[in-house]
Amino acid sequence: MAHRTTVYDVAERAGVSIATVSHTFRQPERVRPETRELVLAAARALGYVPSGSARGLAKGRSQALGLYAFDMFLPSDVNAPALSLDDLVRRELDGRGDARRFPLYVDEIQHGFEIEARRLGRTVMLGAGASRDSLGSIDLAGSVDGLAIFPGSAGRDLLEHVGRGVPVVIFSSPPAHDPMHHITVANEPAVRELVDHLVGHHGHRSVAFLGELAAPDIGARFRGFQAALAAHGLPVSAEPFDATAMTQDSLRPLRAAIAAGDLPRALVCATDQLALAVLDLLARHGLRVPEDVAVTGFDGIVAGRLSEPSLTTIRQPFASMGRLAVRILTDTIAGREHPRSYVLPTRLVLGGSCGCG
Repeated sequence: MAHRTTVYDVAERAGVSIATVSHTFRQPERVRPETRELVLAAARALGYVPSGSARGLAKGRSQALGLYAFDMFLPSDVNAPALSLDDLVRRELDGRGDARRFPLYVDEIQHGFEIEARRLGRTVMLGAGASRDSLGSIDLAGSVDGLAIFPGSAGRDLLEHVGRGVPVVIFSSPPAHDPMHHITVANEPAVRELVDHLVGHHGHRSVAFLGELAAPDIGARFRGFQAALAAHGLPVSAEPFDATAMTQDSLRPLRAAIAAGDLPRALVCATDQLALAVLDLLARHGLRVPEDVAVTGFDGIVAGRLSEPSLTTIRQPFASMGRLAVRILTDTIAGREHPRSYVLPTRLVLGGSCGCG
């Protein structure tokens, strides 16, 4: 790894004391906004993150790896009114808590990450925040020896900034010409196989894609969907049928199609979590799955296996992705070389939601 930029470099560039630099990252409320912005600009220019090893020695900690998720909370969760602990416990015990709110694929990758870290004698630090706020990810990067990231809609410049200070692994992101490691799955061929099943086995000729294309992996799944339709001689849409985001006001095009009685015969959802929301919406409108419309997902989360009907989906090797990230980070820290990109296989899992239960 290149020589790590120090607090002294940032202080010199910003024209402030090293204490001011430290307070900017540790206690930003103690620094005037204009000074704070000056320090952050210097840090961005130099690719600085606070020294994880130095802080570890100062606090008696070491051997830590980080796992950070950008933009993973739904607006309905973030903006929900605050509840007392008693109310939260009561809601959960009464079965009124929604176990599908936080993206469950994050949980499953985290499980593999933590198991492998423990096997190698490493501790794990977790972080989450909005991509527009770089301080959270920079702060965590400065507290650990290596960092794995769920990028969400975080900008490439921010990810590369973090990656200039510590080894970084990006999940669900295709290979790129950058210094970071990438772990993803074979999204396009997986969706082609799924559509081949819907068209070839079930004979569906009206098949639609639902999903927001902002994330690179979702974009790859849509390209696989388009390629499969073209191979079967079916009309290829330039945009998803419903480019929905997971918000309280999502699925408008789908709702409109239901109201107009013009629903496609099969709905290919970009994620399992979206597919589960679609199942709920269809049930509220009295539509049967798969008799009236087939629904499929992508991820293979446990909630999809427990849904009614069980979800036809593409299963990702979540635990293996988490374990691989830990091995990449620990090997890189030790000076061992690793390929920059890994594309892991997937598996088509047939369930009742397409009629194969």
